[in-house]
Amino acid sequence: MNIEQIYKDANALLEGHFKLSSGNHSSFYLQSAKVLEDPKTAKILAEALAVEIKKSGIKIDAVCAPALGGLIAGFALASALDVRFIFAERVEKEMTIRRGFEVKAGEKYLVCEDIITTGGSALEAAAQITKDGGEVVAYAALANRGFCQRVGSELSRKDNCKLPLDKPLFALEDFAFEMYSPENCPMCKTGSIAIKPGSRGN
Repeated sequence: MNIEQIYKDANALLEGHFKLSSGNHSSFYLQSAKVLEDPKTAKILAEALAVEIKKSGIKIDAVCAPALGGLIAGFALASALDVRFIFAERVEKEMTIRRGFEVKAGEKYLVCEDIITTGGSALEAAAQITKDGGEVVAYAALANRGFCQRVGSELSRKDNCKLPLDKPLFALEDFAFEMYSPENCPMCKTGSIAIKPGSRGN
């Protein structure tokens, strides 16, 4: 399965000058929502990811996704794994599990994002699961930005990966695009202005 081509076909691999949520700039941006708006594609990708997870033999009772980006990918993956699905969301800037979702002591969770960059949001969701008595056994995403090392990849883990070393990351593909701090961005130096993904039609 050519994941990069699937993103391109869905106009979800954008080229331009983007300001990322981290504050860094990049000439590429992955817009997973464009891929996941087609339920058939979402199902195919989630089932392919579920196959890799099942091969590991890890027992999973439920999938938790950080809102908003991980919701569709997480739900689709939970369906493919035939397990319960919950989500975490920010309330006054703090990741919280609410809406009546219950994390039971000893339950084994996989935290799923659409895209893993450094893993910060996934880690925040995991902290809430652990606080409530659950156990996070793995992480997953459709795409990995190359900072964290996924199962089956030859890319090495970078220093800014926030995910724990003792928990596997499952993802379908690495998208290791160059990123720049604003002061070192070559596009900025040419006078180009970075746009924030999600704005101006992106």
